[in-house]
Amino acid sequence: MTELQRKHSKGETVSILLGAAFLMATSAIGPGFITQTTVFTERLKAAFAFAIVVSVLVDIVVQLNVWRILAVSGLRGQDVANRVLPGLGYFLAFAVALGGLAFNIGNVGGAALGFNVMLGMDQNTGAIVSAVIAIAIFLWRDLGRAMDRFTQVLGLVMLAMIAYVVVRTSPPAAESVREIVKPSVIDWVTILTLVGGTVGGYITFSGAHRIIDAGIVGTENLGRINRGSLNGILITGIMRFLLFMAVLGVVVTGVKLDPSNPAADAFRIAAGEVGYRIFGVILWSAAITSVVGCSYTSVSFLRTLFGFVERYYRYWIIGFILASTMVLTQVGRPVTLLVLAGSLNGMILPLSLASMLLAVHRRDIMGEYRHPVWLTVLGWVMVAFTAWMAWGALQGLGKLFGR
Repeated sequence: MTELQRKHSKGETVSILLGAAFLMATSAIGPGFITQTTVFTERLKAAFAFAIVVSVLVDIVVQLNVWRILAVSGLRGQDVANRVLPGLGYFLAFAVALGGLAFNIGNVGGAALGFNVMLGMDQNTGAIVSAVIAIAIFLWRDLGRAMDRFTQVLGLVMLAMIAYVVVRTSPPAAESVREIVKPSVIDWVTILTLVGGTVGGYITFSGAHRIIDAGIVGTENLGRINRGSLNGILITGIMRFLLFMAVLGVVVTGVKLDPSNPAADAFRIAAGEVGYRIFGVILWSAAITSVVGCSYTSVSFLRTLFGFVERYYRYWIIGFILASTMVLTQVGRPVTLLVLAGSLNGMILPLSLASMLLAVHRRDIMGEYRHPVWLTVLGWVMVAFTAWMAWGALQGLGKLFGR
């Protein structure tokens, strides 16, 4: 057993891995995830089912690579990157932290909007109350267990409530299955957008960093690590598919959704005022768990690089949440900053995944471990795809600033 490894009972290990899976899934399932799924469903109808399935398969390749490489090495993403190319880990750490901060502003804003829908609470009050709840998680004595339970409970709440709305809307399930097998439309841009939203930026590392912190590392834990990674992708995929089905049941009737808040409009049409309140619960749950996951993972990228962050990491996480909340309450939702963060996160995935894949051939990092060839090959294919996406994001950024 290495210094990093810790002894856990079978029940504790299962709980930690399930918590890591939910942390990864709920980090991906934020306010943007909900709006994105609704918009794509309205545009593609049942054909969106194929895009979801393909994006899940791609997500599996990315997450299996990242979870296996980090868990076997026992190193966080920034440390692997620094071993591969000195200085790269610092760049990744600052990019993840900066992008995470910008996106966390949107997450806090989503939590505030969720409270507004549920209780009629104004934005600033909703943001502050949500921040206090998130901070309370990080003040808990057993932080890992508190975070695991929080994300699991709210993740299950979201699944149950969306499933209820699916039953109410009675979507064309048979047609969706046919589209998976024989799609009428294949929109690769949509698929790549889904991939970026579920494994981009800090999301890629949230679950893997959690199991490293818990000491579940080494080749002897690979089977459990694989299951944890697949569970995270499965939870995210089920959530997106249920949300897709709920909205599909509404839009197939020919109804046009309100473009200012299409998801809320879909839930209101599906189940009246009750559906609207349910949407508020789902939105708040998605946003607050994303605040927790984003804050935890963003700061985890700085812990091993700076001793003062490692010593007071809980307070750095709390400061991260407070900074996000202060910007939201003082400035509102800064669109330019969010676009900048999106472009930054677009660059993170190809760089970070490439550094992970380069590490598999380094014995000083991976020891005697041999990474599966098929995972390596598919991983490099994903590097190429996401690099192309990053180039498109950079071009969009140039247009934003008038160049």
